[in-house]
Amino acid sequence: MFLHLGNDVLINTKNLIGIFDIEKSSISKHTKEFLSNSEKMGRIVNVSFELPKSFIVCLDEDFNETVYISQISTATLKKRFINKEI
Repeated sequence: MFLHLGNDVLINTKNLIGIFDIEKSSISKHTKEFLSNSEKMGRIVNVSFELPKSFIVCLDEDFNETVYISQISTATLKKRFINKEI
């Protein structure tokens, strides 16, 4: 199954690790560090340059992570994910 993250970006749900609210989770020092390190390593993909609402963490077959920054809310992504699974 695939999940649409916005602007023609799809991810395979088997690679999905988590969907996180960027505003609520970026309060944590650890999350800020994670996002900063991901950016330094070139593992962040901006799905849109609008106001970000969520970030999505995925692992590929080699266990390399990719972090997608999306303008779509976590609630909307969750609904899309659940509707695909049914």
